[in-house]
Amino acid sequence: MRYQSTRNEQIDLSSAQAIKQGLSEEGGLFVPKQIPSLSSLEIERMAKKSYQERAYDVLSKFLDDFTEEELKDCITKAYSKERFETENIAPLYKLNDETYFLELWHGPTCAFKDMALQILPHLLTTSIRKTGETRKVVILVATSGDTGKAALEGFKDVNGTRIIVFYPKRGVSEIQKLQMVTQEGNNVGVAAVEGNFDDAQNGVKTIFTDEEYKEFLANNNFVLSSANSINWGRLVPQIVYYFSAYADMLHNDEIKSGDKINVCVPTGNFGNILSAYYAKLMGLPINKLICASNKNNVLTEFINTGLYNKNRKFFTTASPSMDILISSNLERFLYLLAGSEKVKGYMSDLKEKSEYKVDNALLSEIQEIMWAGFCDDEAAFASISETEKEYGYVMDTHTAVAKNVYDKYVAETGDKTKTVIASTASPFKFSQSVLMAMDGIESVAGKDEFTLLAELAEKSGLRAPKSLAELKNKLTIFNIACEKDEMPQMVNEFLNI
Repeated sequence: MRYQSTRNEQIDLSSAQAIKQGLSEEGGLFVPKQIPSLSSLEIERMAKKSYQERAYDVLSKFLDDFTEEELKDCITKAYSKERFETENIAPLYKLNDETYFLELWHGPTCAFKDMALQILPHLLTTSIRKTGETRKVVILVATSGDTGKAALEGFKDVNGTRIIVFYPKRGVSEIQKLQMVTQEGNNVGVAAVEGNFDDAQNGVKTIFTDEEYKEFLANNNFVLSSANSINWGRLVPQIVYYFSAYADMLHNDEIKSGDKINVCVPTGNFGNILSAYYAKLMGLPINKLICASNKNNVLTEFINTGLYNKNRKFFTTASPSMDILISSNLERFLYLLAGSEKVKGYMSDLKEKSEYKVDNALLSEIQEIMWAGFCDDEAAFASISETEKEYGYVMDTHTAVAKNVYDKYVAETGDKTKTVIASTASPFKFSQSVLMAMDGIESVAGKDEFTLLAELAEKSGLRAPKSLAELKNKLTIFNIACEKDEMPQMVNEFLNI
């Protein structure tokens, strides 16, 4: 399997080279030159397999320059009961006969990012070895909340790497912030950025495309890579869990082989729902992809009108990991549908005019694949409350956005196809918002995060994740903030150059 850039089809790299590099020189994203397939029989056989075996079936199709031993070693190290507190890794919870939650938050940082970021360090270090790279790899990450901690935890003390995470100073929950600023490890750095997630993400992209700065790093024996979903090694493991969910439904006799399902994903940077689309292209019987956004509804507008316009008011919401106006992985989706020349034009327009518009033919193709909706905090809170009262199931704020939008989709279309909703974070990561949704704002007044964790555990009957409860006694290690244009200087300070 060879890889090219969304903006340059002449590029020809192995998967190891693409994973090590992270982002293409001209700012494009690496994509496979062909989409491999899994037959209906192969998918059917997954029903009797473990998550680790399912992961090998999918990843081996894309990472064929990895030996079987190398790939299985990466998978085994990443997906263990000790790391995920469950043998299923990504268990499927049946809410009712039509609705299922794919719980992607049983990993060490209690968010779906663990599903990829527990394996990415192993894929990356294997890629470094396979490509003969001798420089230290610097992982640069911009996070809207969950990616940062998951990346820090995954790359902590990994030989030959340094990891530096930038997060928006006022754009993450208190728990998310505590998870990052208390991070231990001899190769980690964390800094807040004045501004929102898009400011942090643009700052990281600017560093990646600054040839003079990259030469400066090279002269100091460093090379850049990324743990954001712009890195193919971060995106490809996410394809696995959609196949796994379907296999679980087969195993539990919820569907028959070949039956179509819908997939609903709470969406910010578009990587998670794009992974579901790759699964569909590989042969997974997906009927409709439902793209759920919060009040920052740039994707909803795009899918419904064809206009992508980032020049709009930015809202800080109770689902902060979705507070994004520039969805990087949409570029890969557009490439799959329209090719590199059109993508280059769209990205140029976005940079110069803050917007682009696709033609009606392409819009029609997009709408055939996806349905999009959004909701505000009030509606998401209502979904949390209603779902808990009716089913006793407690969702986090991001999953609640998806559930709310899914209900709108059913009401508008009448489509009763069995639907898997990606549940992307533990409710305990957003205890304050979840308790407010269930008991009103007065129930959380004056209470700290750890009191709220205990109260949510009591009310829900669930155990608060150990990794979150232990934050109470951890010391703040990183109390640093910078402006967007100071990010290269922060990198220099962390690297001592």
